[in-house]
Amino acid sequence: MTKQTTIQNSPERETEPSQQRTTHFQTLKELPTPLADSQCVLHKHELFICGDKYERACYSYHTLKNEYKLICEYSSNVTLCGHCVVKLEDSNSNNDKDNNQITLFVWNDDNNNGENQNETNKSKKLNELHQLNKSNNYNQWVPFTDNHNHPIIIGRDHDDYEGARALLVEINNNFVFNLNTFQYIKHDKLPTNNDIWFHCFISKSENGQVQEMMKTNQKYKQNYQMLLFCKETGLSIEYDEDTKTFQFQELPVCDDIAPFYEYAYVCINDVILLFDGCNWSRNVVSKSVHKYSIRENKWMTFQNTLSSPLYDCVAILSEDNTYVHIIGGFDGKQRMLTHMKIDVSEWLSEEEMKKGIELKVEEDEKKNEDEEEKDSDSEMNKIVKKKGCKS
Repeated sequence: MTKQTTIQNSPERETEPSQQRTTHFQTLKELPTPLADSQCVLHKHELFICGDKYERACYSYHTLKNEYKLICEYSSNVTLCGHCVVKLEDSNSNNDKDNNQITLFVWNDDNNNGENQNETNKSKKLNELHQLNKSNNYNQWVPFTDNHNHPIIIGRDHDDYEGARALLVEINNNFVFNLNTFQYIKHDKLPTNNDIWFHCFISKSENGQVQEMMKTNQKYKQNYQMLLFCKETGLSIEYDEDTKTFQFQELPVCDDIAPFYEYAYVCINDVILLFDGCNWSRNVVSKSVHKYSIRENKWMTFQNTLSSPLYDCVAILSEDNTYVHIIGGFDGKQRMLTHMKIDVSEWLSEEEMKKGIELKVEEDEKKNEDEEEKDSDSEMNKIVKKKGCKS
């Protein structure tokens, strides 16, 4: 297939002045162990905190009870070096309050796993997927295997995925890496000269936006949109499901955040919030919060907002999107036990908060429509079965 990746001209940079702000972080119960560059996912009222380079233990934090519990550990043959964890979304599980099942995927770069390993063994171990199945009596990381029980390797020879970030996104039952067929759909190269790792990578659908749908030849085609920020690189990435190609558009990056990476981030109501970060040599560490408005294509910096400079912490929204949790991190000397939260209204304008309410209403209406459609299908199946039973 002919390469159809395009680069569009960068929009005019718009940056609002930096602001000083007094914020009200609520300090929560300390982590059971110091963590930096950990990974965290949300399931209902629980945050799953999934280890770091020096810690194999995974913990659950209950947001209502303010309690931690150990749920499992990674196996001894898994090296966590800039690992990435994503949650496999299950609409049935999310809507069923009694369903306590969750599946997570983790992969990591294993290039640093021993100097005596030959390149073949390194590349074979690279980015092996593991899945965590959580139910009432079962918590365990297990290798993700194909139909012949062979471990799935998503990396290629000599790829380096330390600090990689991923989005698990379904597009007409296909992924850019297809978890059903265990094959890549598309490889491409980002249009930047910078190393991209430990970066911000979000899907526009994370904040309730509906992806672009186009009707062509009586079928619907979906264009999936993502945003990436790392140091002075900003990109809007669009994946065309029909042609299986990427298009890239440069985005502005404000001067205050351009030196930094390894920041924590969340996306809510058309806004990306980025916390902390450090420069390339890690001798300058930020304690500011940066805000990027997707709709307005503008940046705002809140200077000296956090109580201490950090990097390699992780940020995650609460289930109702009212709080941002900031977990762990490195202060330049040691890994941290820090766990704090703050109300998102501290960072969003009245208009942005209103948009969040509108998106919540739309989401609830969509869920109701889906439930009605399921009920209708169920009733139709019962009618069909009754007709089939008649002699």
